[in-house]
Amino acid sequence: MKRTKVIDALRSTAYGNDICVKGWVRSKRGQKGIFFIALNDGSTIKNVQIVGDDANFDEETLKRVTTGACISVVGKLVESPATGQASEIQATAIEILGDCDSTYPLQKKGASWEFLRSVAHLRPRTNTFGAILRIRHNMAMAIHTYFHEHGYFYFHTPLITASDCEGAGNMFQVTTKNLYDLKKDEQGKIIYDDDFFGEQTSLTVSGQLEGELGATALGAIYTFGPTFRAENSNTPRHLAEFWMIEPEIAFMDQEELMDLEEDFIKYCVKWALDNCKDDLEFLNKMIDKGLIERLEGVLKETFVRLPYTEGINILQEAIKNGKKFEFPCNWGDDLASEHERYLVEEHFKKPVIMTDYPRSFKSFYMKQNQETADGGSVGYKGAVAPGPTMQGTDVLFPSIGEIIGGSVREESYDKLMKEIDRRQMDMTHLWWYLDTRKYGSCPHAGFGLGFERLILFVTGMQNIRDVIPFPRTPRNAEF
Repeated sequence: MKRTKVIDALRSTAYGNDICVKGWVRSKRGQKGIFFIALNDGSTIKNVQIVGDDANFDEETLKRVTTGACISVVGKLVESPATGQASEIQATAIEILGDCDSTYPLQKKGASWEFLRSVAHLRPRTNTFGAILRIRHNMAMAIHTYFHEHGYFYFHTPLITASDCEGAGNMFQVTTKNLYDLKKDEQGKIIYDDDFFGEQTSLTVSGQLEGELGATALGAIYTFGPTFRAENSNTPRHLAEFWMIEPEIAFMDQEELMDLEEDFIKYCVKWALDNCKDDLEFLNKMIDKGLIERLEGVLKETFVRLPYTEGINILQEAIKNGKKFEFPCNWGDDLASEHERYLVEEHFKKPVIMTDYPRSFKSFYMKQNQETADGGSVGYKGAVAPGPTMQGTDVLFPSIGEIIGGSVREESYDKLMKEIDRRQMDMTHLWWYLDTRKYGSCPHAGFGLGFERLILFVTGMQNIRDVIPFPRTPRNAEF
């Protein structure tokens, strides 16, 4: 008999018909010669209940129906007398597809997150991680659908590169060289002429620079793929391998970029609410009781657009009124997560797009605001800052802090080279990037969204290691 997915079985009203379901046993109990099996195949957070009379089945077969075992069940679909479920299956045949012995580590409820990370090969079978992974799929679908419907082209940027993007982080080197017998020059530097690519190469930290090339040909593109950062960060917000969404758009200014950032993220949140109802309700009940309310709140609110200078003033006023921060927040400081979350969660109580950051800690490719006679800048909507600022547009979210980092890119070759010279950057491997400013340059802008940060927000989870199937972190590359 053809298999029916559990999600379809639960939706079906074809009562009286025979049906075949296959999946993994979540639980089994007995009562007065009747057994009850909760079966799940991953298609939904909900289990289908299998009911049967012990007398109609081989005793040895029933003994093998243990938590974690994989079974096939044939039976009659009937209306369920129990509350909370519309239907159940009265079993007529059970086949064991895969036994599960008593060492199965997911037998008990209430396992810690840390323990579940140690069995990442099995944790997708739990209710929580099944829900997270289905939501992760839906967010990927939302991203592709949004950009496709808005006329963007999916642009594949390389994972192996000879250049660093903006000094965004330490890079993982890619080599075929024998590390025990490295060829070096007289100064002790490694020679790469015998390596696969003939030069030093690494895993990419961002597809943005190549994405800009696509935007200057196709008008509007987006990347969506893995990126890698070899930073020794053991925080709940950092991974060594994560996925990034990076749109780049020709002829877009700062105001339009902020409109895009807000519209895009609201689209993704609405997609989750519309398509992940059961999973969100489970997470709202078991993980974060304010999750659905917070997601719905994002759709209702217009994001605050806040120049960095005004944000600093708000934070310093809070300090005067007794607010304690661990890190300083003077003009020119890169804001910590605690500052960003204060602005979003306590002061404005809604998402914030912060603009016009100081040049000192922003990337070389960002467009600089108009300078004033006293060395300051005139930025978004005429805001005056005491020093040079860039047209950055970072989206700050409750529970997360920064979820999007974006900017208008500098299209002028002369201005870009002036900034490169000021920073004394080596552009040897970025000659192709500079070419875009020499051959038909155009105004353009874009942003980067860490996919796992989005999943953190949409699921209410607290650790980024728990929203990706197999997290890569310092000293951890198992599975």
